[in-house]
Amino acid sequence: MKKVNVTVLGAGSFGTALAYSLGNSGHNVKLWMRNEKQYEEMKATKINRKYLPNIMLPHTVDYMLDIEKALANSDIILLAVPTQKVRQLLIKIKPIVKKEQILVNVAKGLEENSHLRISEVIKEALDNHPFAILSGPSHAEEVGKDMPTTLVVAAENKEIAEYVQMVFMTSVVRVYTNPDVIGVELGGALKNVIAFGAGIVDGLGFGDNAKAALMTRGIREIARLGDSMGSNVYTFAGLSGIGDLIVTCTSMHSRNRRAGILIGEGKTLAETLEEIGMVVEGITTTKVAYELAKKRNIDMPITEQIYNVLYNNHDVKESVIKLMSRNKKQEIEEIYEEEKIEW
Repeated sequence: MKKVNVTVLGAGSFGTALAYSLGNSGHNVKLWMRNEKQYEEMKATKINRKYLPNIMLPHTVDYMLDIEKALANSDIILLAVPTQKVRQLLIKIKPIVKKEQILVNVAKGLEENSHLRISEVIKEALDNHPFAILSGPSHAEEVGKDMPTTLVVAAENKEIAEYVQMVFMTSVVRVYTNPDVIGVELGGALKNVIAFGAGIVDGLGFGDNAKAALMTRGIREIARLGDSMGSNVYTFAGLSGIGDLIVTCTSMHSRNRRAGILIGEGKTLAETLEEIGMVVEGITTTKVAYELAKKRNIDMPITEQIYNVLYNNHDVKESVIKLMSRNKKQEIEEIYEEEKIEW
């Protein structure tokens, strides 16, 4: 396989994990970060002590503070910063990024004020620059330990998707392609909302029955909004839908689930964020999803109740009661909206 030059912008947990995976495959990786203290420590130890401790990066990874030097001669630029920081970063690199350099985004969220997906932000900020979206069930902690992982790459251009697929495939990372950029982005973003709810369920001390119900009805909400925005509903049955939902709702690696647990246990949002110590994408995504649902007149009851807990200080137990007390429905008829099934 041809070795390529990859620049990873952002040395958080997932950016570091992908730098590890790409470097282990022999690719030339430059890992850029803004924090000088983190830079000096990683350069000396090859370990990201704050975000991914106990995992030593290979010699094929270089550490960068100068973003212009970091981007020089790169074939792929990996955007691995929080969603709300992506536009700011794109504006920063616009004068130096070249058209032949492919942007690959791994942030899973929606821009707060504009309600845009990251691919739409890229189009606005960088004038339709070539891009791909990399998503799927992939905890950084497991990628960094070479545990088997599957990802999906979505792009409007098939050749770009297949090129990114080739670069990121390893003996332990399997990558699929998907032309549905909208669906892959929405699945990756909106599952964080449901995972936050799954954490609340755990924090309240409810059992597996409640979590299974939340996940099942949650993926339906995601597909309902996705359908209204032009995605293929079948995408949500794949890695960026059900796959990512399962891993994020059930694992303690998930900061969205961990944050939900703390809220369910009675912590305030401020206390929760302080204890997690990292960006919890699902909190802002809940607000954006709620506003999109209202704008498009889409029924998203789970999202609405989580929004009320986060932004209107609603009691979590009362919110669960409201969900359970909704009008009766027939499940199959609701799933197959285009084809009414009669007994």
